[in-house]
Amino acid sequence: MNLSVIIPVHNGGDHLQLCLDALAASSRSPDEVIVVDDASTDRSHELAQAAGASVVRLPDQPRGPAFARNRGAEIAQGHILVFLDSDAAIHNDALARMERLLTKHTEIAALFGSYDADPPAHSVISRYKNLLHHYVHQHGRREASTFWAGCGAIRSEVFASIGGFSERYQGPAIEDIELGARLRRSGYRIWLCPDVQVTHLKGWTFGSLLRSDIFDRAIPWARLILQGRHLPADLNLDLKGRLSAVVAWVALALLVVGFWWSWAWVGMLLCVAAGGIANADLYRFFARHGGVWFATAAAGLHALYLLYSSLVFALVASQTLLSRLRPRLANKRR
Repeated sequence: MNLSVIIPVHNGGDHLQLCLDALAASSRSPDEVIVVDDASTDRSHELAQAAGASVVRLPDQPRGPAFARNRGAEIAQGHILVFLDSDAAIHNDALARMERLLTKHTEIAALFGSYDADPPAHSVISRYKNLLHHYVHQHGRREASTFWAGCGAIRSEVFASIGGFSERYQGPAIEDIELGARLRRSGYRIWLCPDVQVTHLKGWTFGSLLRSDIFDRAIPWARLILQGRHLPADLNLDLKGRLSAVVAWVALALLVVGFWWSWAWVGMLLCVAAGGIANADLYRFFARHGGVWFATAAAGLHALYLLYSSLVFALVASQTLLSRLRPRLANKRR
């Protein structure tokens, strides 16, 4: 079984170098490494060539990772396409685990892994974002309804049969989630493999976190869910997550009402306690990896995430509902 590793990059810099170094140290060497340089203005293509990778250079302006990955897949020779982000350093045993699982379980069309719990960026925002991703993927259902291209593998014939990544996403977005949805609709099985891990090298600011969560993830993901008219029940969208969002909004409403009727603050505290109990395991995980003060800050960021992600879904759902109702209302007036 041959493994082709495909890495899209736009101005990868030092992160790309660390990504390639980790691949070179892998206990199971890739049969080929394809770096698709998406109109970088730095030395990304030179770093890739020096590491012995095959380099595809895309001219003009960046077209996004979906377009870049598809171009890499077009020239890949492997039976398995391994997609890896340029800001991720793969663990030494990850490729071997992928190969072993896909060889043993021929019924599995694709699999994906997880960030590890030791991100090098130490700011509160960066550790929160990376550790939350790790926790969610470590506790997700084995039989997944999505795909993750940060560290994921798919059989090449399956990838070709469904047409690859959708190139309507012209920046980093949910192109991997959309691919996973098409895989499932086509009857293919996807596995979440928590022990297949990479170290995420990226640092986050509060602004970049909000931009990514809202514009790159929440809005297009809500549209995808509404288009398919099916709400997945795993990873970020499991029942506990949905109920936690409701509790967060009730707590916020009671906080505001409390300025007129102070009794409402009692209800707010009860909601906060309920949210804390529901997510106690997550918050203990934060405490183990950053201490009590970090866990407190991360819990606050998580509550904020629950509020804005559910608000975005509600707004997109309302917009979608109105767009569906307008033609009917117009026909009735005629």
